[in-house]
Amino acid sequence: MDRVFKLIEAENRRQQNGIQLIPSENFVSAAVLRAIGSCLTNKYAEGYPGRRYYQGNKIIDEVENLCIERGKKLFGFEHLNVQPYSGSPANSEVLMALINVGEPICGLKLSSGGHLTHGHPKITFSGKYFRSIQYEVDQKGRIDFDQLEELVRAERPKLIFAGTTAYPYILDFKKFAEIADKFDAWLVADIAHIAGLVAAGVHPSPVPYAHIITSTTHKSLRGPRGAFIGVTQKGLEKDPDLAKKIDRAVFPGMQGGPHENIIGAMAVTFAEAMKPAFKQYARQVVSNAAILAKTLKDLGWKVYGTENHLMLVEVGLGKGKAAAVALEKADIFCNANTVPGEQGSPLEPSGIRLGSPAETTKGKKEADFVKIGQKIDQILRANLM
Repeated sequence: MDRVFKLIEAENRRQQNGIQLIPSENFVSAAVLRAIGSCLTNKYAEGYPGRRYYQGNKIIDEVENLCIERGKKLFGFEHLNVQPYSGSPANSEVLMALINVGEPICGLKLSSGGHLTHGHPKITFSGKYFRSIQYEVDQKGRIDFDQLEELVRAERPKLIFAGTTAYPYILDFKKFAEIADKFDAWLVADIAHIAGLVAAGVHPSPVPYAHIITSTTHKSLRGPRGAFIGVTQKGLEKDPDLAKKIDRAVFPGMQGGPHENIIGAMAVTFAEAMKPAFKQYARQVVSNAAILAKTLKDLGWKVYGTENHLMLVEVGLGKGKAAAVALEKADIFCNANTVPGEQGSPLEPSGIRLGSPAETTKGKKEADFVKIGQKIDQILRANLM
């Protein structure tokens, strides 16, 4: 056996035997995995259904069209592009479609739970080629919309990202929309973390409020490592050519041939997310996260959240990485993370980020997460105090 497959087996054992609490990770179904590893990976399909640059794409067109129609139905989009390779290219493609180099954009600061692609200064595409304006959370970890409005009033960004990577509360898309509309800015909702919760109706949808929605398809949606860009009715009312601009930015603007095996797997994922079992799963994800947060709070830890699938736990100044390493040694996997009002550094932050999607997929319920919380408490006290 090739050593690669031995390593794959070892990684599978780690995933199945350990406790997976990284909020951006999950387990795909056998059907999704089958599509990922299918012969669709063999086909080159530059272009869009009915407009390919290669022959032999009749069946591929059917696959991609099926994925698009399912995704539109699941989320309520007017237009959907399923070709982005991942969430970062999807956000970059939106910027390419709508914003000129040097124009201002606005996003949540990385240390407040935002994402790199929402304008993190200097080292990212979004922060290097556009004038980045960053809003923050307050000491309680919540977005201050009054402060955000004043920032937008002063700086007049052309586009506002409403999205997060480490924000444990419900996102108020209506308030974001009121600010964006007031100052004629594009509103882009990045729902990469909460897409599964939105699809299941356990988190409010941004579709009535945002012009564009971007997302990955793994995390809480429990699909492959792909992404999409959805255009809403509101977006088309602002610009009737918006869908065309997005499509041109994806191809040929930023990408070549799409990964049709991933698109096929996304089609399977969208179908699974429409089933009653997925809605029950999403409700369990939220319930499990809530009980884990409560358990850790009751044991004396400062916890931010949770109203969704994740939480931040403050473990001591600069001790986040040490906490994550100590938990890993006990086969509990999470990540070090900054906390609101962070006094440490990004490399040595003061918190950890925990999430419930993956272990909920394994079938764990509230009682299991109480035990997980107790075990985390024991390990952290033994190693940090």
